[in-house]
Amino acid sequence: MPTGKFFRQVTLPEQKSHNDGGLFPAVLSPTCTTSVQLSTFEEAIRAHKPWLESILLNTGAILFRGFPVTSPSDFNDVVEAFGFPEFSYVGGRVPRTQVVGRVYTANESPLHLEVPFHHEMAYNPDFPTKLFFFCEEEPEEGGETPIVLSHIVYEKMKERHPDFVAQLEEHGLMYITIHSDKEDPSSVTGSTWMTAYQTDDKNIAEERAVKKGTKLEWMGNTAKLITGPIPAIRFDEASCRKTWFNSLAISYSLPASERQNARAELGSGDPVDEDAMKDMLRILKEECVAIPWKNGDVLLVNNLTVLHSRRPLIKPPRRILASLCK
Repeated sequence: MPTGKFFRQVTLPEQKSHNDGGLFPAVLSPTCTTSVQLSTFEEAIRAHKPWLESILLNTGAILFRGFPVTSPSDFNDVVEAFGFPEFSYVGGRVPRTQVVGRVYTANESPLHLEVPFHHEMAYNPDFPTKLFFFCEEEPEEGGETPIVLSHIVYEKMKERHPDFVAQLEEHGLMYITIHSDKEDPSSVTGSTWMTAYQTDDKNIAEERAVKKGTKLEWMGNTAKLITGPIPAIRFDEASCRKTWFNSLAISYSLPASERQNARAELGSGDPVDEDAMKDMLRILKEECVAIPWKNGDVLLVNNLTVLHSRRPLIKPPRRILASLCK
């Protein structure tokens, strides 16, 4: 086993076994828990980075459990140890607050709300390839971060709705979102255009939007963001598989009153098939893995091949932090 004496693979009851015999996600713990220090963990990451990247490529996600990561600063050091370039969140659709270094809050919407499945920034031509999550405070109940293999969603959707999937592959998607100049803390998509583009200057916001492939249309102090058409199905060259790389679940899980503020339509201008969306939400729920968070957990996700979400928090507390990488 090419891990020296530091890492050991463990199994959890929530993991899923797939046709290749692998478990999703991979779960790694320290071989010896009594003498592990943060600096040792960082050294092991750097020493075994090719092996860790091969696991990420093959499984889609790695949960590091039982390592001495106790603070946002510790988490930042772990992210830095991997050496992946940082991804700027300019153009992101939800508010995030910098905590330290490369570490930010995750979605800041109320924790009793569900965040539907998505690839991070799939609505944008430029998106992160890797995501880190860190559990600073574990939930007493609920609040998991479910993950699902995107190629499985694509394959099942193609089997059940071949015509709709063919339309997606031919035309892609247009994403239209409405952002006012006032935060809506009650919504999972309630950020302002100032938050999205990190400026209160409309001209600068327009310039930054164009760089991200987005057009801004102004309605007073409210901005309509139009992106696309961009691919809704992508081919992942590393795994040689097609993926369900879009944010359709967000658009079709929102309350009816909010859908006009964050909607998706086919690149041809036609609406998205409602029956297909109902099946998609069922598939995501059936195929996902939701491992309850433990303090100190670090979850590394391949954003090119895995969708993630957030389940409603039932019993506080919960504090999950994130870092995005190119």
